Amino acid sequence: MDAKRIVIKVGSSTLTGDAGTSLNGSAVTKLVDVVANLKGQGKEVIIVTSAAIAAGMAPLGLTERPTDLATQQASASVGQGLLIAKYSAEFTRHNIVASQVLVTGDDLSRDLHKENAKRTLLRLLELGVVPIINENDSVGTEEIRLGDNDRLAALVLQLIGADLLVLVSDIDALYDAPPTQAGANRIAKVTNFADLADIEIGGVGSSGVGSGGMVTKIQAAEIATSSGASMLLTDLAHVEDALAGKDVGTLFTSN
Repeated sequence: MDAKRIVIKVGSSTLTGDAGTSLNGSAVTKLVDVVANLKGQGKEVIIVTSAAIAAGMAPLGLTERPTDLATQQASASVGQGLLIAKYSAEFTRHNIVASQVLVTGDDLSRDLHKENAKRTLLRLLELGVVPIINENDSVGTEEIRLGDNDRLAALVLQLIGADLLVLVSDIDALYDAPPTQAGANRIAKVTNFADLADIEIGGVGSSGVGSGGMVTKIQAAEIATSSGASMLLTDLAHVEDALAGKDVGTLFTSN
């Protein structure tokens, strides 16, 4: 990929594993290694991370993702610190400075808030920092309802004029049928969203901690490509190969 500025969004299910009983440290390590490699190639990278709610579940003794808003926000409040601490420790191994930026959808829809966020993010990139954007679930509610930050990541891409959005999911690509179904085929590239009209689009994954699904990922792809950017959908195991241009994942382009 020849993209210069990249937004990588990683979902809760990728960072927490089955049922989100704890933060999966090895997944964070793998993602950080991928980002460090991109930085070594002279690319600018922003991470949009989920998993604050999931990361806070174990310390609170929760074994299932809470369904009421107050407990979700409380879990996010506990989990945000744990999540950014792990990211920061992993980036320190590479002598890379990471920062936390907490936003809500409202921050990216109001002009003044949007300009403030844009100015901060661009300055962080100038300083060589990897901004880690986390939905501010402890006070915000929109992202919790909208679905695991897929749309938020696409709006961040638009805001900073990034070239590529990478959605790291628990599914390695878009398929023409549910991936578990016999005969399901990977779709390598999408240039016309009308071609997806007859495809059965899946919902939330099986881990029990995410809130998005394939529908929100395709919506994110539509936002990204409408800005002239591309979007890559893959999983953590294949993200390095996908970024290297190998035939894995699904690439959404505007042409």
